[in-house]
Amino acid sequence: MRVRLEDVARATGVSPKTVSRVLNEESSVKESTRQKVLAAMESMNYRPSPAARGLAGSRSFLVAMLYDNNDNPASTYLAEVQDGVLDACDAHRYSMMACPLRMRGQDFIRRVDALVFDHHIDGVIMTPPLTDYAPLLQRLKEHGVPYSSISPVQRDSSIGVCMDEQQAAKALVMQLVELGHRRIAHILGIANHGASRWRMAGYKDALAAAGIPFDAQYVVQGEFSFGSGVLAARELFALPELPTAIFAANDDMAAGVMWAANERGLKVPRDLSVCGFDDTPLATQLWPPLTTVRQPSREMGKLAALQLMELLRGRGPGLLVQVPYALQMRESTARAP
Repeated sequence: MRVRLEDVARATGVSPKTVSRVLNEESSVKESTRQKVLAAMESMNYRPSPAARGLAGSRSFLVAMLYDNNDNPASTYLAEVQDGVLDACDAHRYSMMACPLRMRGQDFIRRVDALVFDHHIDGVIMTPPLTDYAPLLQRLKEHGVPYSSISPVQRDSSIGVCMDEQQAAKALVMQLVELGHRRIAHILGIANHGASRWRMAGYKDALAAAGIPFDAQYVVQGEFSFGSGVLAARELFALPELPTAIFAANDDMAAGVMWAANERGLKVPRDLSVCGFDDTPLATQLWPPLTTVRQPSREMGKLAALQLMELLRGRGPGLLVQVPYALQMRESTARAP
């Protein structure tokens, strides 16, 4: 038979109202009582009814993770972020829905309104570039829906999580410089992503620090996808002087570069060093394994969700947490030929 809330209350000697408060993570419950009730729920295999829980607290216990519909929903970055959000939701008994929104689409406002009113979401976790899309932020504020952002450009009043991507990109390109590379190319990500601007800025900072003149022909536009990495690499390989190293703004594009290099008969890293950004699982599935910057995408998704839940539960205003980066030097980079 299904264990009921009242059964947990009897087993722990507290009122059903107290069990409900523990379920809703209200701060008015003593920690010793909370732990006793949680232990009983675990031992009795109690599974609360989401509908009843939401009705009792006038909340849905549902958060939405939004991503731009122009992004590839199967991208390793988005998959990692989503896993992190789910980790936080599971730990605090929330449900999560993934929702694509096409920026500047004609039905954009209607879809935001439907998300709020049809699904009664408690809050939103936003991924770039939606994190800084003013019409979306304004609409959520009008509806009174709290949100948490991953890698927002505007950081003064944001809650969520970020990383110093500009400094990370600079540090990575400086490693290429130390390996003797001077013709270093860069493949940009989508133009309206903060990540694209930060990683480009870090690339230029490293060149300036090394006294290497910036050469626009070595910068090619990409779209954070494998296919765009292939096309960008082909464009770079058509130059009179080929680059000896390519820094792609994410791992998916770096994988495309390695594919295109093989197509052309270039050996990585003997003829061409390649590096990416993010350190998604793909980076160690490639051969040779990819040099990259470790951006803890799963942890960032989890932290963004936790900051939102802190706000929803009245535990505080929520913070913008900065996470560290780490260089992952692997076999896709070597000394310049």
